[in-house]
Amino acid sequence: MFRLTPTVRTLLIINVLVFFLQSQLGAQLTVMGALYPIGSVYFKPWQFVTYMFMHSGIGHLLSNMLGLVFIGASLEDVWGPKRFLTYWLICGVGAGVLYEGVRNYELYQMNVDRMAFHQEPSGVAFADFFREHLPNAGESYQQVAAQLQRTPNDQKLVSMATEAVDTIYDQSVNSPVAGMLGASGALFAVLFAFGYLFPQQTLFIFPIPFPIKAWLFVFLYTAYELYAGLHQTPGDNVAHFAHLGGMLIGFIVLKIWQRNGTHYG
Repeated sequence: MFRLTPTVRTLLIINVLVFFLQSQLGAQLTVMGALYPIGSVYFKPWQFVTYMFMHSGIGHLLSNMLGLVFIGASLEDVWGPKRFLTYWLICGVGAGVLYEGVRNYELYQMNVDRMAFHQEPSGVAFADFFREHLPNAGESYQQVAAQLQRTPNDQKLVSMATEAVDTIYDQSVNSPVAGMLGASGALFAVLFAFGYLFPQQTLFIFPIPFPIKAWLFVFLYTAYELYAGLHQTPGDNVAHFAHLGGMLIGFIVLKIWQRNGTHYG
């Protein structure tokens, strides 16, 4: 049933207003609020909070806000406005922290491979770098890799390949589009809490053509996010580990509340 509880309404209004400001101010506001890798020229500590109120497009905003409205109201009824808002913010920040950890590990590995290429440039190492860290680059790099393998002493080619590797790493850290944004981390925590508190509740989820229990839907969605995060396909720019991070933080918060006897607000 479509209805707006107080905190859900407030979060909905804030997200819509911020999206409107993004559309008016453009990249300037997004760069200030999106969550960038630690070490990026764009990183600011407040981004662990602000990223969850920003979205990349109208579809991104609608999907998150619809989830908030249809699932969040039930949790706010159980917990009350204050506890629901606390849960939303803790899980949103926690999802950002865990995502940041995964992202910085990936960038660390990229930098290790970059420096290894500096030390021993070869066509094989060049191709491996692209396959590992830029899988959506297509096959254009293979021509450079093949030529580098045939003529490893071509210093001009080695310099060009080294510059390409350095550019990819720098853009992964310092590009204005390298930030993560969206309420999905907090929303997935809300989804997990709904499945945890109401496991037998029947859900009708488009495009699934049949009703599904909440616990099963959460389990299948979690499994999908884990698989998608570990086997990211070309063109996939979804922060799957932020989703998983939100669920994990949500589970921890629920267990702490349950242990302290404050599981229901």
